[in-house]
Amino acid sequence: MVVVFGVFGLLAVAVLVAGNWYLWRRLFRDPTRGPGLARRAGAAGIAAGWVLAVGAVVGERAGAPFWLQQVLAWPGFLWLALSVYLLLGVVAGEVVRPLLRRLLERRARATAAVPQPQSVPAGPPQAPEAEPEPAPLPEPSRRLFVSRVVAGAAAAAAVGTVGYGTYGVLRGPAVKRVTVPLAKLPRAAHGYRIAVVSDIHLGPVLGRGFAQKVVDTVNATQPDIVAVVGDLVDGSVQNLGPAAAPLSQLKAPSYFVTGNHEYFSGAAQWVEEVRRLGLHPLENARTELPWFDLAGVNDIAGKSEGQGPDFTKALGDRDTARACVLLAHQPVQIHDAVKHGVDLQLSGHTHGGQLWPGNFIAAAANPTVAGLERYGDTQLYVSRGAGAWGPPTRVGAPSDITVIELASTRA
Repeated sequence: MVVVFGVFGLLAVAVLVAGNWYLWRRLFRDPTRGPGLARRAGAAGIAAGWVLAVGAVVGERAGAPFWLQQVLAWPGFLWLALSVYLLLGVVAGEVVRPLLRRLLERRARATAAVPQPQSVPAGPPQAPEAEPEPAPLPEPSRRLFVSRVVAGAAAAAAVGTVGYGTYGVLRGPAVKRVTVPLAKLPRAAHGYRIAVVSDIHLGPVLGRGFAQKVVDTVNATQPDIVAVVGDLVDGSVQNLGPAAAPLSQLKAPSYFVTGNHEYFSGAAQWVEEVRRLGLHPLENARTELPWFDLAGVNDIAGKSEGQGPDFTKALGDRDTARACVLLAHQPVQIHDAVKHGVDLQLSGHTHGGQLWPGNFIAAAANPTVAGLERYGDTQLYVSRGAGAWGPPTRVGAPSDITVIELASTRA
C-alpha cells in the first residue's frame, strides 16, 4: 500500500511539474525573444504561487497560527484557481495557434503577390502611385506575434474568469426555490418551507461578514425551519467562533449535521458551539415535527473518530407512515436512506463542482452533483452550497441557499 501511494505521489508530482513547465513555456518563453527578466520573473512567479498554495493548504490542515493562515490563504488559494484557467487557456490556444499562423501566412503571400510599381521616364505628369503594401512579417516574427497574442488572450481570460467567479462568491449566495412533492405529507403541511444551507466554509478567507450575509439571506426567505447540512467551518472554534457568531441570529428553528470538514476542525467542539448558538445538532438522531420526522446522520468522515453515520439509530424505530426528511452531508448516503424508507434527503458536499470542469470529477464521485433526483421512493436534493472551499471562487456552479417547499400530494 505504501508503495502504491508512493508511485501515485511521484506521478502527481511529475504531472504538476510538467504542467507548470508547459505553462511557463507558453506564457513566458515563447512570447519573448530570449533569456531575460520576463522569463526569470515568470518562473519565479509560478514557483511562488505554488509555495503559497501548498502553504495555505498545509497551514489550514496543520492548525498554523490563524494570522499566518489568513496571510497565505488569499494569494495561495487564488493561485490554485488561476493556474487551472491559465492552463485551460493555453491548451485552448493550441487550437487557435495554427489557425492564426495560417491566416498570417496567407496574408503574407497575398501581399507578396501584389505587383510593385515600376519607375517611369520623365515626361508629362503621371497619376499618383499607389502606396506600397507593408512588408510581410518574416517567419520568426510571425511565430513571436502568434505566441504573444495567444499568451495574452489566455492570461486575460483566466484573470477575468477567476475575478468574476470570486466576485460571485463574495457577494453572497442567491436564493433558489424548489418544490418537492411528498406522498406521505399531510395536507396541513402543504407549502412547508425548509431553507437548506450547506458548505459555508468559514475559514481564513470567508469570515464573519460572509456568515452575516448568509444569515440575512436565510432570514429574508422566512422559512419554517433551517437545515445546515455540514461543512460549516474550516478551522477551530478558537479561531472561528467569532466568525460563526451570526448564526445565533437565525429566526427559524435551525438544525445542524456534521460534514467531513467538521472532522478536520474538531467536530465535538463545533457541535457544542452550534448548540450554544441556538442550533439543534442531529447526531444520528431524529426529532418529530408536527407533520413529518426530521432526522440527521453524522458525516462518513466521522468513522475515523468512531462517530460515523448510524442510520439505524436515527431511523430504526420511527413510524414509517409519517413522511421523513433526512439531513446527510454527502449525496452518497442516499443508498442507506433508500433502505430506511426516507422520503427526502437533503445534502451538500459537492459544491456543484465549484470550478468548471470540476463538475465532471464531482459527478464521478457522487450520485447527484446538484439539484433534485429520485432514487426509488426516495428523493435526493443536493445544494451547490453557500460558500467555497480553497479558492473563494466559483465557475459554472453558482452558490445558493435553497428553499425547499414541501408539497402534499393530498392537497
